[in-house]
Amino acid sequence: MPAEIPRFGPDAAPEAVADAIADAGCAIVEHLIDGATCDALASELAPFIEATPLGGDDFTGVGTRRTGALLARSPSSVGVVAHPLVLAVADAVLWPKKTTFQLHLTQAITIGPGSEAQYLHRDQWCFDFFPFPDDVEVELATIWALSDFTEANGATRVVPGSHRAADPRAFTAADTVPAEMPRGSVVLYSGRTVHGGGANTTTDTWRTGINVDYVLGWLRQEENQYLSVPLEVVRALPPRVQELMGYRLGAYALGYIDDVRDPSALLHDDGPRDVSSFAPRP
Repeated sequence: MPAEIPRFGPDAAPEAVADAIADAGCAIVEHLIDGATCDALASELAPFIEATPLGGDDFTGVGTRRTGALLARSPSSVGVVAHPLVLAVADAVLWPKKTTFQLHLTQAITIGPGSEAQYLHRDQWCFDFFPFPDDVEVELATIWALSDFTEANGATRVVPGSHRAADPRAFTAADTVPAEMPRGSVVLYSGRTVHGGGANTTTDTWRTGINVDYVLGWLRQEENQYLSVPLEVVRALPPRVQELMGYRLGAYALGYIDDVRDPSALLHDDGPRDVSSFAPRP
């Protein structure tokens, strides 16, 4: 297994990042957003993070706040949700992608001082532990660093190469490496990659990251975007973000509304669509 997380600069080619994820199960792109964007995200989300209760178990983290609905709460989150490099990587990594991929969740994860490490897991276990075929990549996860990620403050820990493991439950903390990275960077990893939030061993530092995941369009989203983000907010978002949220067909006939219309009609008050346009074409 690769011993380290592959690293790239902000001008990296999406194909190179996708190849690294295929090989190691993870990759880091450093300085992909600037300090001003990080400041705006932190400022917009601060009151919501402050109001978020701490987790109630070892997985969510009894010293961790998980704040969702970012598109409803932070205009600047559009820039990370629809970052061109990340979307291009998702387009290359997710397979089989005959039609679409979509936004799976948005969440600010703030790990407090003294927090213990999250237990190791695969994100795609959220699909009721369904054993997807080995050659099917259903999910791509990203965590953006709003503060510097260090081993001491709880940087996400990953097991490079674990996306190919026959027994993902066999890994221990000793197999992990911290995704240490400067503010404004992002770590990307497969839904198959074993990982977990790191322990925050500091006494006074909160580690804040933005977790944005993408999943194939024919799977259910982890965060219900339709209820998390008010319709009046959705209507003001860029069309690509609306599509990512699920306001488009996920595959043949998946997600239509009323008289077999594309869900984007709800945003634009369009008339009925030609039903024949939904006919499958293998």
